Amino acid sequence: MDEIEYVNISDLNQFLYCPRRLYYLMFYQTQEINVHLADGRGLHAYQGRRGGWYREVYVKSDRLHLHGRVDLVEQDNGVTVPVERKRGTSYYENDLVQLAAYAMLLEEHLGERITTGYLYLYGTNTRHPVEITDSLRLKVVETVDAIRSMHVSSIPGFCDNPRKCAKCSVFVYCMPYEARILEEA
Repeated sequence: MDEIEYVNISDLNQFLYCPRRLYYLMFYQTQEINVHLADGRGLHAYQGRRGGWYREVYVKSDRLHLHGRVDLVEQDNGVTVPVERKRGTSYYENDLVQLAAYAMLLEEHLGERITTGYLYLYGTNTRHPVEITDSLRLKVVETVDAIRSMHVSSIPGFCDNPRKCAKCSVFVYCMPYEARILEEA
């Protein structure tokens, strides 16, 4: 397979959750629809409308080698703010990196600096402000580079936290327990 030209922003989140998960999704298109994925999709589809925001805005950057759909883009007193919606009751570093990537794409598209975004958690019905820091921006660039260097002939190692496997939509393809035994033999 040739070099990956554009990385979908949601793949940043997948990669940071588990590079092996993204490997199976990218190269084998293996994604089971589990309860967590189905519920998340349903929550995204079942959103009402209100003024002051745009829903599902697609942006792409040749410079960043990124593309994706921002869940919501709000205008708050003339300031553009991306909003990423998450199914659960908490968020993690991979969610922050995903939000920062959306901010970076919007910056390039709109020609304005974006310093804040929000993570909305369905599980608690709360919004959490996130400062788009230089360290998050650097993590976006590093993760894009790591994804673009992936190749079908080089499967990533196992997830550093085996508890993540329980909610993984590629669990039946990865078979972490069985594969770990075979790979160690």
